[in-house]
Amino acid sequence: MSRQNNPEEHQSHIRAVDLGISVAGHQILTGVTATVSPGNRLVIVGENGVGKTTLLHTLAGVREPDGGTLTRTGTVTLVQQAMDDESGQTVGDLVADATAEADRALTDLDTAAVALAEGTAAAEQSYTRALDRATSLDAWDARRCVDVALAGLDACTDRSRTLRTLSHGQRYRVRLACALGRDGSLLLDEPTNHLDAGALAFLTSCLLERRGPVAVVTHDRALLRDLTGDGQGTFLDLDPTSDGTPRVTTGTYDEWVSRRRAEREHWEQEYAAQVAEHRRLESAVDDARGRLTTGWRPEKGHNKHGRATRAAGTVQTLHRRQEALADHAVDIPEPPLSLRWPDVSVAPGRTLLTCDGVSVDGRLSGPVSLEISGGDRLVLTGPNGAGKSTLVDVLRGQVGPTGGWCHIHDGVRVSVLTQHEPTWSEYAGQHTRAAEVYERVAGSGGPALSSLGLLDRTARSTPVERLSQGQQRRLHLALCLASRPDLLVLDEPTNHLSATLVDEMTDALRTTEAAVMVVTHDRQMLRDLVGEAGDGAWPVLALE
Repeated sequence: MSRQNNPEEHQSHIRAVDLGISVAGHQILTGVTATVSPGNRLVIVGENGVGKTTLLHTLAGVREPDGGTLTRTGTVTLVQQAMDDESGQTVGDLVADATAEADRALTDLDTAAVALAEGTAAAEQSYTRALDRATSLDAWDARRCVDVALAGLDACTDRSRTLRTLSHGQRYRVRLACALGRDGSLLLDEPTNHLDAGALAFLTSCLLERRGPVAVVTHDRALLRDLTGDGQGTFLDLDPTSDGTPRVTTGTYDEWVSRRRAEREHWEQEYAAQVAEHRRLESAVDDARGRLTTGWRPEKGHNKHGRATRAAGTVQTLHRRQEALADHAVDIPEPPLSLRWPDVSVAPGRTLLTCDGVSVDGRLSGPVSLEISGGDRLVLTGPNGAGKSTLVDVLRGQVGPTGGWCHIHDGVRVSVLTQHEPTWSEYAGQHTRAAEVYERVAGSGGPALSSLGLLDRTARSTPVERLSQGQQRRLHLALCLASRPDLLVLDEPTNHLSATLVDEMTDALRTTEAAVMVVTHDRQMLRDLVGEAGDGAWPVLALE
């Protein structure tokens, strides 16, 4: 949908050098250097809470950086995840705002043309300037581009429609379509959240064709792959690094993952080596201190001179080892955690769950029949409203079927990761730390929370209500793994999780002995588990 021969796209540019960003007096980003240039797509990645959205707002000029330099050339359009709608604002108002600059350029050109025809002074120069401006904006094509985007995203095209009468998803689509119709730099924050398959395909095509600068914050691994698959993408990774500097990597998604994994392994090895050396030096100090108090003493009354000499030597050894310990610092920060799936033992072929002719009036038309045994894999798909989450609720005993029956066999442990996190008050008081919540659920028989690699030391000691959305999702997953379930049911498991963690989880799902049922719209997870044409290893149950 890119406009042809549009100089505005080639003139736009954003350059950040050594940016520092603070929120509420707390430094969240340092040393950010990146370029958003024509013909290149910058994808900003990282865990929830590392500052991706804050950085995007800084690049757009919504907020100022606290350090470094930031330059912008040309127009900049930012599409946020949530945007307020002014009272009475219509679809037509957004379209008019998107094309306002182009409309003004055409109006100025018409005025200059009239002046030229009338032969007024300096009319020729005014007409030339107006024509150049309209040409640079490709102003004649502005409204068509917005109309194409509205249609491509299946957004409301009724110009008189008030935005507040539209669903949240439809309002977002209208805003996104208007942004796609603008020239200059385009900055998008999680743009796939409210789009179906057709709209996702259209958005991806638009971003790949766009000649102007593009920066995208997203956890959507399929979009990350698509935007970087032609080699024109750059990753700005805001997750922690060994030297505290955000990483900029060019190349495809797989190349970024490979380099990130190699760097993480090197970081872990260096950290482990430093910790091991520090512990060796601590042990040496303890040993020397022990010799000073006990090990060097001869029998009473014998060789007083030798006793004094040995005492002095032992003291010197202790001092040398204390100095060596003081001089050695573990200056490499502790590496971030990686997911470690608990061991599960389930007999292959053991029947775990049986459903026969299940339906729920008004929610799941059915009838659905299925049997899940040890080691089985199943992907549940279907459009919104088909009853996928309702079927999950039936499986976990939260909803009774109005037709058919569902039975979990004796002794079978079932865990369900629902779309939405639990009401934490069910588990503990409002200010209970995450580790305490986990311990109350897991008991003494479950794996230690620290061993799962889902929450770091700080998060484990944080009250649950103060955890970020992504951290609460990680705690929810940890609770599901606590019982080492025979059957694990995951409803939209990629929600609020980083691309790296989802990759790790996908690998674990492939290898665990537990039976697994996954409900997902995530395009990359479907590609990984089912395959592009349904030819993958996991069977699919599609609800209509």
